[in-house]
Amino acid sequence: MSLSVFVIFLGGIIGQNLAPMDSLSTLPVALLVVGTASGIIPINRIMSIFGRRRTFLGVCIYTLGIITLAIVALNSQSFYLFCTATFLFGITTATMNQFRFAAIESVDRHLSATATSAVLIGGLVSAYLGPEIALLGQDLFSIQFAGSFALLSLCFVLAFALLWFYKPNHVTSTNHSSSGRELRNIIRQRVFIVAMSSAAVGYVVMSYIMTATPMSMHVIDGFSLEHTKFVIQSHVIAMFLPSLFTPWIVKLLGLSKMMIVGVLLYFICVAIALSGHALDNYWIALILLGLGWNFLFIGGTSLLPQSYTDSEKFKVQSVNDFLIFSLQAVASLSAGWFVFNFGWESVLLSVVPLLVVQLLLLLWWLKVKA
Repeated sequence: MSLSVFVIFLGGIIGQNLAPMDSLSTLPVALLVVGTASGIIPINRIMSIFGRRRTFLGVCIYTLGIITLAIVALNSQSFYLFCTATFLFGITTATMNQFRFAAIESVDRHLSATATSAVLIGGLVSAYLGPEIALLGQDLFSIQFAGSFALLSLCFVLAFALLWFYKPNHVTSTNHSSSGRELRNIIRQRVFIVAMSSAAVGYVVMSYIMTATPMSMHVIDGFSLEHTKFVIQSHVIAMFLPSLFTPWIVKLLGLSKMMIVGVLLYFICVAIALSGHALDNYWIALILLGLGWNFLFIGGTSLLPQSYTDSEKFKVQSVNDFLIFSLQAVASLSAGWFVFNFGWESVLLSVVPLLVVQLLLLLWWLKVKA
């Protein structure tokens, strides 16, 4: 999970150094999300044929190759080659996102939120590890940040060693992706719509604001890399720390009310960020952004299995994640352009209508369930 945090932290900074114009600075980060969206359906298809274990291991090896490509891009000072590398990293993140489904499949349905939370606790380590190895390796070699990518490669060597011991809970059939109900009938279900939209809005708003934050803080407002790192690390910790308590929160509130709280946290985040450009404004807003994402994403992910059977899982998971990360890609691509052309406040205000719609949808769902 440190890969995503690593690219989010360094991508815009490296992009700002290499890009032909400032408005393209966040393109490497945005292309990570585009690559994730593009890789979801192929990765799920590969998993349905070869199984999760072989796919997980194969992608670790693949990622080592893409890290090498990123180092070559830095060495040649090629912005577009670096963008190609971050796009190809999307295959890795698309695969990583299947960890949560692999965990859900290993437990009873009523424990799905607990299983999702357990996997996402790994994000606590990534919040520290991603930015730290980025800074630790920035001057290891003559080319700035080449050493950072070299250290990142060690994470995937370790991941390969750990994933070697992964044992699937079920034997995967090659015809799972084409069995069960027609997809159009599945996605029309209310439970699918609420689950997908909650996770999608959670990811879109989080990615949009988080992608713009390093540019607004470091490039526009002149905060140091250390301050920017601190805010991003705090944000990522806030994304995953609640996972330690999510099972208790779900038991107390239920999934629907937990997701409503997530939207309300986003509203408070926007209000605080709009109130000023001080370090504390960025810090508190990004913490609330992380908390809101946790409640929405875990809620949506935990609700999704109620919309499909075991034979339908690969195609439904593919469509769900494709929709989520396609929308997130649009948000990430827009973030850099918005923050440089219209300012930080415009980035924040532009998410308000989406949050209003999602809040109304969740209130409707709560009423229907009651």
